[in-house]
Amino acid sequence: MYATALIRRAPLQAPANMHEQYQPSEIEAAAQAHWNARNAFVVTEESDKDPYYCLSMFPYPSGKLHMGHVRNYTIGDVIARYQRMQGKNVMQPMGWDAFGMPAENAAMKNKVAPAKWTYENIAYMKAQLKSLGLAIDWSRELTTCKPDYYRWEQWLFTRLFEKGVIYRKNGTVNWDPIDQTVLANEQVIDGRGWRSGALIEKREIPMYYFRITDYAEELLSSLDDLPGWPEQVKTMQRNWIGKSRGMEVRFPYDTASIGHEGVLNVFTTRPDTLMGATYVAVAAEHPLATQAAQNDADLQAFIDECKRGGVAEADIATQEKKGMPTSLKVQHPLTGELLPVWVANYVLMHYGDGAVMAVPAHDERDYAFAIKYDLPIKPVVRTSAGDETPEPWQAAYGEHGQLINSGEFDGLDFDGAFDTIEVALRKKELGQSRTQFRLRDWGISRQRYWGCPIPIVHCDSCGDVPVPEDQLPVVLPEDVVPDGAGSPLAKMPEFYECSCPKCGAPAKRETDTMDTFVESSWYAARYTSPNYDKGMVDPAAANHWLPADQYIGGIEHAILHLLYARFFHKLMRDEGLVSNDEPFKNLLTQGMVVAETYYRIAENGGKDWFNPADVEVERDAKAKVIGAKLKSDGLPVEIGGVEKMSKSKNNGVDPQAMIDAYGADTCRLFMMFASPPDMSLEWSDAGVEGASRFLRRVWRLAQAHVSAGPVGALDLSSLTDAQKDVRRTIHLAIRQASSDIGQHHKFNTAIAQVMTVMNALEKLPQTETQDRALLQEGLESVSLLLAPIAPHICHALWHALGKSGDVIDAAWPKVDEKALQQDSLTLVIQVNGKLRGQIEVPASATREQVETEARANENVLRFTDGLTIRKVIVVPGKLVNIVAN
Repeated sequence: MYATALIRRAPLQAPANMHEQYQPSEIEAAAQAHWNARNAFVVTEESDKDPYYCLSMFPYPSGKLHMGHVRNYTIGDVIARYQRMQGKNVMQPMGWDAFGMPAENAAMKNKVAPAKWTYENIAYMKAQLKSLGLAIDWSRELTTCKPDYYRWEQWLFTRLFEKGVIYRKNGTVNWDPIDQTVLANEQVIDGRGWRSGALIEKREIPMYYFRITDYAEELLSSLDDLPGWPEQVKTMQRNWIGKSRGMEVRFPYDTASIGHEGVLNVFTTRPDTLMGATYVAVAAEHPLATQAAQNDADLQAFIDECKRGGVAEADIATQEKKGMPTSLKVQHPLTGELLPVWVANYVLMHYGDGAVMAVPAHDERDYAFAIKYDLPIKPVVRTSAGDETPEPWQAAYGEHGQLINSGEFDGLDFDGAFDTIEVALRKKELGQSRTQFRLRDWGISRQRYWGCPIPIVHCDSCGDVPVPEDQLPVVLPEDVVPDGAGSPLAKMPEFYECSCPKCGAPAKRETDTMDTFVESSWYAARYTSPNYDKGMVDPAAANHWLPADQYIGGIEHAILHLLYARFFHKLMRDEGLVSNDEPFKNLLTQGMVVAETYYRIAENGGKDWFNPADVEVERDAKAKVIGAKLKSDGLPVEIGGVEKMSKSKNNGVDPQAMIDAYGADTCRLFMMFASPPDMSLEWSDAGVEGASRFLRRVWRLAQAHVSAGPVGALDLSSLTDAQKDVRRTIHLAIRQASSDIGQHHKFNTAIAQVMTVMNALEKLPQTETQDRALLQEGLESVSLLLAPIAPHICHALWHALGKSGDVIDAAWPKVDEKALQQDSLTLVIQVNGKLRGQIEVPASATREQVETEARANENVLRFTDGLTIRKVIVVPGKLVNIVAN
């Protein structure tokens, strides 16, 4: 037992090197040098301890750490260090998500190769991370832009391509005609390229796709096997996957207007509204739209305009609904009625079949379109809004209900209508039910340079040929400086000219690179065997460590990264590389770091933002903020409110400056104390100062204690009541902090417990043997409880307190249950809910004894004089409330 060890302590001699003042820079440098010399955080699979894999999302090497990084990695480090103190063999790796557009943009701006910019940033950021004192196994460091990493990505690509899990087809993309590249939806601003300003075109180009839709059902159902994930994240993924049961409906072509036979395919989740369809709408790229525009210049111009729009659902949902009629018609599959075909900008070719049946009475989008173009609106479902559909649109129109105006289907509810209408459609061979997913196959082709080359060779005779394993990796040349006009690889014959691996004829290497989400989808597995050269992972190591016990990262990655990582893990499982189904057992999504913003309105109407460090805040007598002024000129600035730290709002705080000024432990302590990890953290200079003051208090008390000389043993049998109270405070803190850190990740409340212990210890006399022995126990407990959060100072304190070994190898403190036992309890007394005093009762007192004691209390007698006591409420160990009237 921990308590026993405390009692049998050897006499303590004060170390000669414990400075009177807390000196974080010296203490932290010494601790880190000691850990490095020992390779303290390097782990292998050979340990007989239980493995624990703690992983934080790896950073993009942007140039310098920001406070979001510091928070993320400190949270992970606290968890890793705590688990180590639980006796686990803890792996905490780190690497670099090193490909991507920011490197290309920086390269163009600075006229340097992206590789040079990236590697320089990695070196600088690695030094910054090390200054935080993170318990990282740097022997496992990964850099995704290095061939020894992406070689295996290419290897898996070729295997999956041969199996058909990856395929090539034309896809609709945002095309920038100036930069000659595909843009993500976020890079299209008001229909123009974010960099070039050119009008964006929607273009069909060949792209490679992962068949993630083949895994949609499993990706959805296995979310139920992740109890350690936040429900919010699982809900976001369920919505993104978007499973829905609906009907595939075929509208026969009107041969008189279209000129040939055929059917228009539509998928709908509301087949009960089929009898209310009054027109159909097709995407600008649909074959019927192309046919209708052959002799209609105005329609062709509208189609061209649609093709310049965005390709994202979010864009479509918010843009103005526009359309044009065609001369074409289709037949209603059940009534034979002719319905007009419209071309509409709210229909996307790559979603569903590029066509919708429009039911304006029961769909808000169709309703807006019908009102704008004066198209018929036919209610066919009785809703709470009534049987008519007056203006404006009401949410009630989308309700399920009994069918009306639907002929033989009148009176059916949604389920009845679904089944009956399916029978009717099947008889005519014009429809059947179908389960569909919102999720689309993952297009990974990018017309970028700084990414993993796609390992395919295009041969005129053999088609698309995967690069053989013995020719991998296809190495990306690193000495290229892009100019922004398309991919440099497409202009480099020395890269793309090659021979076909099958027939030996001259061929062309693929010049597209992979989406950088691919690299981040499998790095967690590669960390388990980063130097393994016989395969993507060493299966034994991967199965030893995976799934990761704890994953930490921002909520902004809740959908794409986490979904792709889960998908990739299942691909690797199906290739026999890993034996489990999911990559991450538990997920913690940390909140943002936010800070006040300050600005002035510029002459052009924009805002000039000022860093909080350059602003002096004015407060009234009650400390309420009443204004702010710029330190440099003393003139007022506007207070913009609290926002996420960002370069655009100039409200970031440089972590390195904070570490240099206060030490890493102070920054870590503030970050963990200011807010629970899953909530936003508001930056506060006063909070940082407070964290620094607290560590100085701990140091000062320990230094005074150590300087007073040797400490004797603690005799538990002869403790005074006051000493018992202090010892109870220590062990209550151990119990609460164990729960807060180990189970709930509430680091802020765990730190508050340590502060409570410090308050008690500072009041202890330091002259008597028992008091000094108790103080020793308290300081050892403080050192252990703070060790995961402020590891450097605790490393020094542990040695200063005369303990052998390092605090990183010490066990988490155990609660002495006997210390929690109390001879007596102090209970609050209330009369009708108002505080009227307190009583002291034996800890063993029964409810009846407590009530009797409370009734006899002089304040109770005074405040119940003339009243009748109706009820006595006893909350064990806390209070007694007497209800009287």
